[in-house]
Amino acid sequence: MQYYSLNNEAPNVSFSEAVIKGLAPDRGLYFPEHITPLPKSFFENIENLDNVEIAYQAIQQFVGDEIPEIELRDILEDVLSFDFPVISVEENIGTLELFHGPTMAFKDVGARFMARCLGYFNKNNENHVTVLVATSGDTGGAVANGFLGVKGVDVVILYPTGKVSEIQEKQLTTLGQNITALEVDGVFDDCQEMVKSAFLDTSITDHKQLTSANSINVARWLPQLFYFLFAYKQIKNKNKNITFSVPSGNFGNICAGIVANKLGLPVKHFVAATNINDTVVRYLESSTYEPKPSKATISNAMDVGNPSNFIRIQNLFNNDFSSLKNSFSAYSFNDQETKEAMKVIFNESGYVADPHGAVGYLGLKKQSLGEDDYGIFLETAHPVKFLDVVEETLTTQIEIPERIQKVIDKEKKSISIDSYKKLKEFLLR
Repeated sequence: MQYYSLNNEAPNVSFSEAVIKGLAPDRGLYFPEHITPLPKSFFENIENLDNVEIAYQAIQQFVGDEIPEIELRDILEDVLSFDFPVISVEENIGTLELFHGPTMAFKDVGARFMARCLGYFNKNNENHVTVLVATSGDTGGAVANGFLGVKGVDVVILYPTGKVSEIQEKQLTTLGQNITALEVDGVFDDCQEMVKSAFLDTSITDHKQLTSANSINVARWLPQLFYFLFAYKQIKNKNKNITFSVPSGNFGNICAGIVANKLGLPVKHFVAATNINDTVVRYLESSTYEPKPSKATISNAMDVGNPSNFIRIQNLFNNDFSSLKNSFSAYSFNDQETKEAMKVIFNESGYVADPHGAVGYLGLKKQSLGEDDYGIFLETAHPVKFLDVVEETLTTQIEIPERIQKVIDKEKKSISIDSYKKLKEFLLR
């Protein structure tokens, strides 16, 4: 499998090169040259396959022969060592829980998969790779945990000061070893822009091998397609048309879901549910793409004003606006609507949704489901990660899981920066 830059001004590369480079030299995102649908028998028999087998058959074409089958299956066995249950919330609505991993956020799968791929590619290499990543919330903790102690890999995480929850901040600032947290005076888009600039700065890249662990990296992005296959396996016997509503910030997760659909997964419709950072919502209304600076919300992992992965989504629909609108919708909700949804879900079913899951639920309600439809919203993080908002909104107490309690008591260690110049100085020191 070869990967090409969506800016079309860089050479094609292999999977390993795409993983190690992260971003193409022309600043474009890498994208697979082709997506070959899986055989119909795969979906007809999916309920008889375990998660590792499902994941292997789905990802193998994207990895090619660069990781042998035995090693790739071992990586997947390690990465997928927890559950991905679909929990019923209403008669025709369920939530796919993606928070049962080590940092209790959906990004654990992609971060762990990428870390193990990079470890495999780097095992005989004496040169260090620096993973440079921007986070608006859960990416940082997932990447920090996934890459902790990986030989030959240093991790530098940029996050906006005061704009991630306390638990999220502790998860990315307390591990030490090969993990460094840079606290940026700005918003997530500033962090993301600094990361992209560093990749193209030859005064840095001539001295350091940089790669990214944001969803711009194919090894972080593609494994997220597993979630949609795992959900289908669990609800296939309902014989309903499936609509997925995905809380969306950088749009990597929903983009991976569309790849699963291109592999043959039966999906009626995709809904990108966003907070007030509504760039894609406005685009679908006007056909004009106008990013705006991000605004802070209670669903902070979606506080993204210029989502990197939307260009991949456009490409999946052959840059055909009408085709995109036929299978894909986007809706925006404010914090008050989010809190009201959290209350509705809790009062009617007893289910505690975090703010991101609540936005996903609202997306399904806005889309409106028919009798033959089943809606699944993705619950992307454990509600404990947004403890203050959840407890205040629902007037209930959430038990803090042991793995989170351990982190809360640790000392935060970060380095403050306020400009790209400071990032550059840090990387070149």
